[in-house]
Amino acid sequence: MKFLANENFPLPSVRILQKASYDVLAITEESPGIEDNEVLAWAASEKRVILIFDRDYGELIYRLGLTSPSGVIYLRYRPLSPVEPAEQLLILFQTEGLQFEGRFTVVERERIRQRPLPDHQ
Repeated sequence: MKFLANENFPLPSVRILQKASYDVLAITEESPGIEDNEVLAWAASEKRVILIFDRDYGELIYRLGLTSPSGVIYLRYRPLSPVEPAEQLLILFQTEGLQFEGRFTVVERERIRQRPLPDHQ
């Protein structure tokens, strides 16, 4: 699985995921300031799952019909530390039965919800 971390995803978490051998690009380093629709297009073209803390992506994909990326992981909480998102994701990636490609995944502290992305149904 390849990932694209949006600008609001902490760089310390990006580094932890990279050290765990995940292919993660950070918008902050690669192309800071690009628009959300460009992030979606980039992720779709490179078959990357977007890592975000931004709820706007659901509207862009489901309501406005913009191109779906390979997947979206929306962390719907304020992290207690810059490494907490990576720590939680590393656990989730090992959870049997969870699939992140082709899904819009909402991760909260106490639950996870998933729904298919429009282009992947």
